[in-house]
Amino acid sequence: MPEQTESENPSVVVADEVLLSSVDLARRALLEVTAPETVGSVVGHLVEGEHVLTLLFASDLGGYPGWRWSVTLSRADDDAEATVLETELMPGETALLAPDWVPWSERLADYRAAQDAAAAGDESSDGEDGAEAVDDEHDDDDDELDDELDDDDDDDDDDDDDDDDDELDDVHVDDVDDEFNGIDIDALDLSGLDEGETDEGETGEGETGDDDSVDGESGGDETDEDSGDDQSIGRAGA
Repeated sequence: MPEQTESENPSVVVADEVLLSSVDLARRALLEVTAPETVGSVVGHLVEGEHVLTLLFASDLGGYPGWRWSVTLSRADDDAEATVLETELMPGETALLAPDWVPWSERLADYRAAQDAAAAGDESSDGEDGAEAVDDEHDDDDDELDDELDDDDDDDDDDDDDDDDDELDDVHVDDVDDEFNGIDIDALDLSGLDEGETDEGETGEGETGDDDSVDGESGGDETDEDSGDDQSIGRAGA
């Protein structure tokens, strides 16, 4: 005979209608642990088993977005009344949660492993750091040499500019002096006068000379006359 197998059909648990309708009972249980304004409306339920049900309420509690109040109800049989098993605040799918707790022994082991890996990495990088340090020193020397060359070029440019300025100053001063060298200022003044003005100047000088001669002659006559008078007086007295 062929072997017969039993079909495995899991039993489907249906939500208890009496527990689903026990919203007021569940709300009163929540008001014993939280304020009325923190409890919202019913947002869903979870079937925990036969005659066991959890009602979910929206949470209006500040600082807990995405969390829900839950009240688990139960009854012994179809004829029994609903009773409250527990109440709690449970996170929803969008709730912000802390990371999973890790025992201290595991965290300490991870820390030591990280320290050992870091130490090994430092030892292996010492050689590379030495080579990089040598390259950096060469680069610094090259930079210093370039800076010195640039400074020398700047100094040469400044000296050239100073020499140009000095030459320009010398040229200006010499040019001004050369323009007046060998020039008779009196001749320039006389050359600018008319012939008539020059003759008048000469005539004036001649007249002045005549006046001086006349004055000289007059003075001589008066002196002679005075001398003659003095001699006459001397003779009379004798």
